[in-house]
Amino acid sequence: MTESTHAFATQAVHAGTPADPATGARVTPIYQNTSYVFEDSAHAAALFNLEKVGYIYSRLTNPTVMALQQRLAALEGGAGATCTASGHAAQLMTLFALMGPGDNVVASNRLYGGSLNQFSNAIRKFGWEARFVDATDPAKVAEAIDAKTKAVFVEVLANPGGIVLDLAALAEAAHDNPTGPVPLIVDNTLATPYLLRPFEHGADIVVHSTTKFLSGQGTALGGVAVDSGKFDFAAQPDRFPSLARPVPDYHGMVFTETFGPAALTMFNHAIGLRDLGAAQSPMNAFLTLSGIETLPLRMARHSDNALAVAQWLKRHAAVSWVSYAGLADSPYHALARRYLPRGAGAVFTFGLKGGYEAGVKVVEGVKLISHLANIGDTRSLIIHPASTTHRQLPEEGQIAAGAGPDVVRLSVGIEAVEDIVADLDQAIANAG
Repeated sequence: MTESTHAFATQAVHAGTPADPATGARVTPIYQNTSYVFEDSAHAAALFNLEKVGYIYSRLTNPTVMALQQRLAALEGGAGATCTASGHAAQLMTLFALMGPGDNVVASNRLYGGSLNQFSNAIRKFGWEARFVDATDPAKVAEAIDAKTKAVFVEVLANPGGIVLDLAALAEAAHDNPTGPVPLIVDNTLATPYLLRPFEHGADIVVHSTTKFLSGQGTALGGVAVDSGKFDFAAQPDRFPSLARPVPDYHGMVFTETFGPAALTMFNHAIGLRDLGAAQSPMNAFLTLSGIETLPLRMARHSDNALAVAQWLKRHAAVSWVSYAGLADSPYHALARRYLPRGAGAVFTFGLKGGYEAGVKVVEGVKLISHLANIGDTRSLIIHPASTTHRQLPEEGQIAAGAGPDVVRLSVGIEAVEDIVADLDQAIANAG
């Protein structure tokens, strides 16, 4: 089939997964093996020289993982994709291809707490710097870019939730600045390509924690980096030497010359996965492929349920505020209508008048909803970020990230909405 001619829902089921050529199996098999037999010495040499696409070792390529990569590239509209062991691995691998010691990434200050920690601390060990800015103001993003900036990184639908960024304006800020264009990297985990395809609004690279809505059932860890293939790394070889200058470990090959639009994807496989080692397991790829088949159905239900729950919380006497872009009075509602016409997603935050203590009591008092550190499950999930996911940050940092002391985060599942509301009602009442 020609995947690009089919609708999103059809590609969610079929992209990257024809019948298995070896057995005729209709469902992509789990290729749970480490290495692959070469046809002969010339075949092996061609694979190691990147002259031929094929399978050497499952840290680099695996048939089950390859099927998932092809599906995700198709759903996002990208030139290629590289799956990793987690979303954090996808972020690190993407920066690894772009950055060197002394370089910086301009990052939104509205990111998932783990990403804030990774960018604030872990990447410093590579000699990299993250410059956090308020990405709701694209002018501030543009001001922070200098000659050592290698990328802009944002979550367009931000976690903990409720914040929608102006993606087109951010793309303009990244591409049109005095030092030269840099790629815009978008974490699309909360929206998924069903609600938003960032490449259509100027983004260059998309990353996901596939653990969340793409897998959808809380069963499989994973991440992915999808490249649009449109950013011209070759135009700035000194800025992006890993991609646009000769690399010694492949006999002076220049990735942009050899692979064109697939340069970043090939680098991520040939060097990123090879050296960082954060490969996704075949079992997790298989589970994620299965989950994606129902992605359009689930995301529609997630968004409908989340809007209903947000509207109910908005009316509750014990709730001081609700931050959900699907609400008509949200300051981000117009952006949500522009970028997320199918729905504003499943994750949002609200504040209780009782503050920190009330938030802790509510998450401890739910019965149907699960109190845990994840999002994107079919089940409704709840957490108090200030005491968990964002606890490493000082209070001012928590507030800046939208995870202040009174904040409770919900990831609304696909259960009957009246049951979700009833559980929140009793938990809030018992919290006093």
